Amino acid sequence: MDLLPRVREYIRRHDLIGPDTRVLAAVSGGSDSIALVHLLRALADAGELRLTGIAHFNHQLRPAADDDERFAAAIAASLDLPFHADREDVAACAARDRRSLEDAAHTARHAFFARARRAAGADAVALGHTRDDQAETVLLRLTRGAGPRGWSGMHPRNGDIVRPLLACRRGDLRAWLAERALPFLEDASNQDVSIPRNRIRAELLPLLDARFNPSIVDVLADQADLARDTSAWIDAMAAELDAAIVRRARTADAAPVCEIDAAGLRAAPLPLQRALLWRLMREVAGVRPIAFHHVEAARRLSEEVGGSRVDLPGQRVERIAGTVVLTGRAAGAQGREPADEARAVFRFPLSIPGEVVLTAAGWIVSADVSTSAVLSSGPGLDTAQVRRDLCRGALAVRNRRPGDRFRPVGLDGQKKLQDYFVDRKVPRNRRDSVPLVVDETDRIVWVAGFGIDEAFRVTDPAQAVIILKLRQA
Repeated sequence: MDLLPRVREYIRRHDLIGPDTRVLAAVSGGSDSIALVHLLRALADAGELRLTGIAHFNHQLRPAADDDERFAAAIAASLDLPFHADREDVAACAARDRRSLEDAAHTARHAFFARARRAAGADAVALGHTRDDQAETVLLRLTRGAGPRGWSGMHPRNGDIVRPLLACRRGDLRAWLAERALPFLEDASNQDVSIPRNRIRAELLPLLDARFNPSIVDVLADQADLARDTSAWIDAMAAELDAAIVRRARTADAAPVCEIDAAGLRAAPLPLQRALLWRLMREVAGVRPIAFHHVEAARRLSEEVGGSRVDLPGQRVERIAGTVVLTGRAAGAQGREPADEARAVFRFPLSIPGEVVLTAAGWIVSADVSTSAVLSSGPGLDTAQVRRDLCRGALAVRNRRPGDRFRPVGLDGQKKLQDYFVDRKVPRNRRDSVPLVVDETDRIVWVAGFGIDEAFRVTDPAQAVIILKLRQA
């Protein structure tokens, strides 16, 4: 089997590397990266690129990590190539920065690639990702929630990073190495199915292959190509809209601010609204992840009359007159909330009918209407019915604020919400995640999962009601 023509054609089609391109090969020691460096060496010998060395990053996550580093160094020596290596305690970094291990590893690894590329005087760093990796990436992003950008998977080129093997299957690379008796390492951590990507590789993809489509890897990889073109077109349109309706600024303490003309945003097609907001919210949020429901919460503010706000990862989103304003955290405060927001404050509009997904709190609150009530002996827990005629204006879902009070059913007079939680023995660490349904005047209608305010109690089965429900997200 000769993979060289396939790799050569992929490089040519995506204009990844030229005869004068100085390439640094990232080598972990696994089969894909070992095949990568040998294929690049063959192309270099043919005058199609300049191979400047091997780069290896030691994440210090496994007992065998030092052995991997020594193996990569031996490969560099056998090919008479310079060896660039570095190491970092990624687990400690993840704990320190309160980030996932996967995210911390990716960030540390790519920071090293940038340093190594400069040290080697290289133009690009080549990674050994395969068509199988592409399929796994698409599935992983689908399970987490993704649009065209997520479905596009890994790009052939991303800045200084190139992926020449995305046209190759992992099995073909291993067969190619076996024919040439070229050794590689097996990473034992690939068998750990507690890692989502490994679980997709070991469980989901084989199931799809056996039960649905034996060509599933190719189908998913082709889907990534299609989505990449769609994503590029949407990004270009979003950039044009950005230039037309967005103004950027900084607060006095250097926090980023994006001011969006609400009318201009509403006039754009819905997919473009979401693409622009996602782009701006990621820009403002720093390292904090932005999900679909965050974008939707911000988008709904463009339809509000004014005066509304929501607190989302890394930023506050407000409707001020005719503008939607995204205000990020001050420089040096990314990754942690300011003192007055240490409780992860949230507030989301609740449509009727409709629902609010509170991902961080783990709840979904929904509202529906009914023309008649079902009288019961007391308030519900996961379901509540309240008088529709007494709910003033639009409803919202928020968590507690200092000074909150309400009147539990059967109690004369109001009670501090703090005291109510103490009486009900609600653990201190749960109190800020209890959803509260409030009306337009910010009166508490329902302490979700506990009880309604006496003022909204239904007393006549002929009364129109709002049915409120709480379920786990």
